[in-house]
Amino acid sequence: MSDLLDPGYDQFLRELKDRIRTAQVRAALAVNRELVLLYWQIGRVILERQHQQSWGTKVIDRLAKDLQREFPDMKGFSTRNLKYMRTFAGAYPKS
Repeated sequence: MSDLLDPGYDQFLRELKDRIRTAQVRAALAVNRELVLLYWQIGRVILERQHQQSWGTKVIDRLAKDLQREFPDMKGFSTRNLKYMRTFAGAYPKS
């Protein structure tokens, strides 16, 4: 089929495919960066609240349930993950 098209078509198609793949990778990296930052921020707020208001583990359990109910299509808001976020924020206290 490319015999009927412009002789530069195959090269043009390869370049477009490369651009699309590059954009897909960049988008995935940007999403991952934002999620890591979000998880750090959530962990930071949990740490701050625990220190300021003496929050215990039960608050993290409730927070996990409330976040899961509000964002049912998002994964990552289990009690265990919120504790990991808190640990992450404690290990890296500066943003």
